[in-house]
Amino acid sequence: MRHGFASSRRGVLVTLVVLASSCIRMPPPPPPPPPVSVRQVPVAQARGAVPAAAKSTVAVRDPDVLVWLLADTLHTAMVFPYAWLEESGFIPPAGFGHPRYVALSWGERTAYVQKAWLNPWQVFRAFFTPSPSVMEIIPVNWYVVEVCQHQRVWRKLVARRHGPELAAFLNHVSRSGPDGRPVVIGPSSWGDGMLLESRHSYHLPRICNVWTAQALEACGCEVNPWLALTANGLIRQAEHPRNGFENVWRGDDK
Repeated sequence: MRHGFASSRRGVLVTLVVLASSCIRMPPPPPPPPPVSVRQVPVAQARGAVPAAAKSTVAVRDPDVLVWLLADTLHTAMVFPYAWLEESGFIPPAGFGHPRYVALSWGERTAYVQKAWLNPWQVFRAFFTPSPSVMEIIPVNWYVVEVCQHQRVWRKLVARRHGPELAAFLNHVSRSGPDGRPVVIGPSSWGDGMLLESRHSYHLPRICNVWTAQALEACGCEVNPWLALTANGLIRQAEHPRNGFENVWRGDDK
């Protein structure tokens, strides 16, 4: 009887851990499709037995890409090379263009849309009730530090092979319209970007920095989302040797 009680208690604890994990993380996206196999070049072509005009140049890609982590006192965001996201399967909103980089973050909808500070009731509703959320996407065409001078900036080389997992995560955050592209609800809070309607609700403990933690995980980092509720908690994990983000800008106010 005692053994059965202990087993039941362990089962309850396991269930609570699973539920706690699911309430902080966004539901995982469906797995990305398997990579398309590369067509083998015929031996004759490989030996140059075809006309020069028929030969094609194969681009050699670096195995790693440079990504950035941005942070102010409370909030974090990520910056990725846009071509990497596109080649990995990321679906942008209609008319977004083709910038060099793209800044992405996630958070409570009113906090992004409203220009004024949230009042106490709005803060309570944002944190303690499931609230609508958005993902902000902003084109960046200059050096990241020059564009985000008021932010603290970190950077890291990420293996290119993590692109499909990251793209699947980002695609799964936004709600898609009839055209299969993200639903745009308005302009971004800064820059010439857009706010995309999210399919997930915002509430404690699932907040903006946990979204960033999951984006880092998709890039191959090891992050505990429960220790990433604050911007500094996330940064401490990003700077850990196992993740290797280096600080390259302390912000204008430092």
